[in-house]
Amino acid sequence: MADSAQAQKLVYLVTGGCGFLGEHVVRMLLQREPRLGELRVFDRHLDPWLEELKTGPVRVTAIQGDVTEAHEVAAAVAGAHVVIHTAGLVDVFGRASPETIHEVNVQGTRNVIEACVQTGTQFLVYTSSMEVVGPNTKGHPFYRGNEDTLYEAVHRHPYPCSKALAERLVLEANGREVHGGLPLVTCALRPTGIYGEGHQIMRDFYRQGLRLGGWLFRAIPASVEHGRVYVGNVAWMHVLAARELERRAALMGGQVYFCYDGSPYKSYEDFNMEFLGPCGLQLVGARPLLPYWVLVFLAALNALLQWLLRPLVLYAPLLNPYTLAVANTTFTVSTDKAQRHFGYEPLFSWEDSRTRTILWVQAAGSSAQ
Repeated sequence: MADSAQAQKLVYLVTGGCGFLGEHVVRMLLQREPRLGELRVFDRHLDPWLEELKTGPVRVTAIQGDVTEAHEVAAAVAGAHVVIHTAGLVDVFGRASPETIHEVNVQGTRNVIEACVQTGTQFLVYTSSMEVVGPNTKGHPFYRGNEDTLYEAVHRHPYPCSKALAERLVLEANGREVHGGLPLVTCALRPTGIYGEGHQIMRDFYRQGLRLGGWLFRAIPASVEHGRVYVGNVAWMHVLAARELERRAALMGGQVYFCYDGSPYKSYEDFNMEFLGPCGLQLVGARPLLPYWVLVFLAALNALLQWLLRPLVLYAPLLNPYTLAVANTTFTVSTDKAQRHFGYEPLFSWEDSRTRTILWVQAAGSSAQ
């Protein structure tokens, strides 16, 4: 009984807990982590839905703060047993400056690590990205690869560069002595393209299709496959990794894991149509309607316009050289490392993930009209 009582007193901190993935991690912890005594949700902007969570048996503490402010991070981390660091600036469209992306993703992660060391928090799970690996700037395919597959990770865009640097910091911090003398245990999870409830880009595609009279136009060959993963399964993998990190520290410490589930491999457009099709949109063209060189030209033109207009106005189109290269390069994973190391199995089937996402898109479309 004493062990059971002790198990109920764990304190978890989720940075970026009001973000797309962060919200799902927060809700998953409340549903699936029986040892949870307090859940701290740290974010720059605290959303109203947090209030509804405060009526349950677990103490939910909302903390408004910025990962770039070391003292705010340290105050939030102090006394936590586990940190799940999802906070980050995901920007492949040029809405933020390279300096801001680096400050949030790299310096913010450094602040989290140092806070763990200073306050004695021993377990850290970091949300990395497949883009740490690729697709690279050379357009090399990554076909059914795993965590050990050799691949030339060459990046120029600020976002993948920042995530690669931050992941390296987390992995190199594994084994550092924290306050109290125990070793810090870290691991990093690399989601492929996340989809599901709250996915802003999916909603943007849907609204774009509505503006075009219910039509979307194929730009990428159907043969270009991408790995996608449902947000609920990514959240579950975070919860499970955090739970097992203490018991399997020697095995999991300093390791990276791709996030995966039963979602099918398809092109971005064909995969999105699994949700947008039932919502009334149609994809025009069995093949791309524009030659690839035209897309390259338009992407380069967008990049030039963005550079020219930046002092005056924010111009951040969906198409730019980086997003075109990513969409046009096969990147799929085939691995069971998370299952072997900490017993991960997807919590949501493809059918369930698809249904949940369709219902969310339909609701988002109704609210937009």
